[in-house]
Amino acid sequence: MSRSQAPHTLPKTLRKTTAKTATPVDLRARLSDADAAAFGRALDQIREDVIASLGEKDANYIRRMIRIQRGLDFGGRALIYAGIFAPPAWLAGVLALGSAKILENMEIGHNVMHGQWDWMRDPAIHSSTWEWDNTCPSDQWKSTHNVEHHTWTNVLGKDRDVGYGILRMSEKQPWHPYYLLNPVMNALLAIFFQWGVALHDSEMEQLRKTGTLKPESRAKLKGMWRKARKQVLKDYVLFPALAGPFFLPVLAANVLANLMRNLWSYMIIFCGHFPSGVETFSEAEIVNETRGRWYLRQLLGSCDIDGGKLMHVMSGNLSFQIEHHLFPDLPSNRYAEIAPKVRALCQHYGLPYNSGSLAKQFGSVIATVFKLALPKVPNKLAAYG
Repeated sequence: MSRSQAPHTLPKTLRKTTAKTATPVDLRARLSDADAAAFGRALDQIREDVIASLGEKDANYIRRMIRIQRGLDFGGRALIYAGIFAPPAWLAGVLALGSAKILENMEIGHNVMHGQWDWMRDPAIHSSTWEWDNTCPSDQWKSTHNVEHHTWTNVLGKDRDVGYGILRMSEKQPWHPYYLLNPVMNALLAIFFQWGVALHDSEMEQLRKTGTLKPESRAKLKGMWRKARKQVLKDYVLFPALAGPFFLPVLAANVLANLMRNLWSYMIIFCGHFPSGVETFSEAEIVNETRGRWYLRQLLGSCDIDGGKLMHVMSGNLSFQIEHHLFPDLPSNRYAEIAPKVRALCQHYGLPYNSGSLAKQFGSVIATVFKLALPKVPNKLAAYG
């Protein structure tokens, strides 16, 4: 099996827009040009070492994850039907089905569609063929997430994942009375997270800002609905209908399993991007961005979540969000071994490495949501507070 992957270069879309102007002082102050170049070379070496060691053990890992996920899905649905007559089995079925959906979306779907397993040359586990159990079509997600988000990480006006078009998640975002709804919109986004992601990819925020949609957004919306319709029919019509007169208990189980997946996915993703200490950037700050400084922006714009092996797997290893943003196409099962090397490198160059428990990071996210719902109080007024 081939171990080669496409070289990890600065995204073309970024290179085309970054020339002629020097990197602004605020990012340059983090690292000198020489140190930024050395930092980039060191990270490149970490990546190359992993690629050189990819093999059967890694391939077996993703295949095992797929088997476990499918077993949880089948077993969960069977327990839900059995739970019609034995309520404890129904609850166990909900937990199993919810876990299957989390595993499929986070550790399998997200990472397969990043191309992390394309080196296997297995058409069944390839970024070009995988369609995940989600309302957002894989092609739309790959465009918005892989290209847009991972190219323009935390660049205001370019990375639409900052606030997902409905939340204020940075003090650099101008305040508007609409953001008083930050806590409410945040709660709704968490509950309906798969729908929020799907509509986000269709750029639905245009309706709020301009009252209309671009033609390409309408086409995306149609594609999203074709995919979402299949998901709705599968979870909320087909499987409940198989239970005959017990339609409602099975429907409720599917609703709860999807809710479980939505809340967990939301929490992991927000904890990797929006806790205290995560930085956002202007377009001016990334002009003439080199590879080393692209790595630096990924580091400063992400954070990790401390936890055990089970938590890492169920988070899709996005608990290693820093490592994921540095190496988005490396297999997720390798992030745990990469993390200590990245942390040591950050310590060597005096760079922050944002990491904390799930409770700490999520508490910080919620505090940010509430804080940024309000306008910043001018210093003169704050003195009288």
